[in-house]
Amino acid sequence: MYAIINPGSIDGSIKVPASKSMMQRACAAALLHKGKTVIYNPGKSEDDKAALRIIEQLGATVTFVNNTIEILSNGLNPANEINCGESGLSARLFTPIAALCNTPITINGSGSLTRRPMDTIFKLLPQLGVSVSTENNRLPAILQGPLQVQDISIDGSVSSQFLSGLLFAYTYAATSPVTITVSNLKSKPYVDLTLDVLQKFGRVIRHDNYQSFYIDPANFTSQDEVHIIIEGDWSSAAPLMAAAALAGKLKLYGLDLQSHQADKAILEVLQKSFANVTITEEFIEVKKTTPLYPFEFDATHYPDLFPAIAVLAACCHGESHIRGVHRLFYKESNRIVSIGDMLQALGIFFSIEDDDLVIEGQQRLDYATIDSYRDHRIVMAATAAALRAKGYVVITEAEAVSKSYPDFFADLQSAGADILLKDDN
Repeated sequence: MYAIINPGSIDGSIKVPASKSMMQRACAAALLHKGKTVIYNPGKSEDDKAALRIIEQLGATVTFVNNTIEILSNGLNPANEINCGESGLSARLFTPIAALCNTPITINGSGSLTRRPMDTIFKLLPQLGVSVSTENNRLPAILQGPLQVQDISIDGSVSSQFLSGLLFAYTYAATSPVTITVSNLKSKPYVDLTLDVLQKFGRVIRHDNYQSFYIDPANFTSQDEVHIIIEGDWSSAAPLMAAAALAGKLKLYGLDLQSHQADKAILEVLQKSFANVTITEEFIEVKKTTPLYPFEFDATHYPDLFPAIAVLAACCHGESHIRGVHRLFYKESNRIVSIGDMLQALGIFFSIEDDDLVIEGQQRLDYATIDSYRDHRIVMAATAAALRAKGYVVITEAEAVSKSYPDFFADLQSAGADILLKDDN
């Protein structure tokens, strides 16, 4: 499917979809929780569906009841294969959990996930008594556990998701105090989200400045039934906020200002660019702002914000610097390539200086055809940019938004965006 977006203004209200980062973590915790878990405001993205499918494959029972999901689990009872779809988070969360089992399990995936690196966890698991059979440290892989919990040191420079997966596995399997030591940890806010979800299930973990994580079963409390509400997704809100700042007005509902989600940092970027933002307990409103001012922002811990804030920078009056380019290589696309191609198609001058993406903004963007690289965040960012273009913008493989935000186009259309979706044939 491709999307044709005409320039124009938007004005409306949108309830932000559920956080897939929190939803997938809640699924992992519910699987490991012996009892019943009720999830309110569950996500419905492709990544959320992958996590639900995985926990069923690992032994949980999943029941949909109105706008809730009930999960019953009595521990791990795995099938011989789990399929993570294209979800990098699910692959990294559930691989250590699957490694707890004493039967061989194949971890599989599809699309871009089979090209994303799993080196960190595949090289680590043998130190914990798990055999791993894989080619080039990519999926598919066959694991043979059970994982033996012990003190371990890991490198957190590629992704914090490997640490999150280990924290879930360790809280389930540890019978005595154990420590995970981490170096070069990136995306620390996502680790906070992991710790927050685990705490809701009675599993409190202490850490020393994100360098040592202490898991002590003596600090855990048991609960027969856990109720958890999935908060709104700041990652999905970011391109909506960018769209509003460039081309109109949106009120966004369902966002938690106390959230541990990393991409809440979009508010800092908007503040730096002097965007018109109103924050209330009920909603966040963003209005078109002219001029937007150039900004400097370190996105090292917020790599998923890059596409949306690159588009924002493209319309700022001057030169913006976004740091953290090294975090872009192993996403749904190589995002330094896909973002660069998007900016070039839109007629924006940019350069890469050391670890910075430097963007020279202008008031109007060129009409263009943009290759999404099947990357949901590129599709959403390009859609926001299209509202500020000189003519219509075509985005290829626009169905990629289903990975995180299936209703993205419908929500923007409800706010007045002129969007036509057409099948490729």
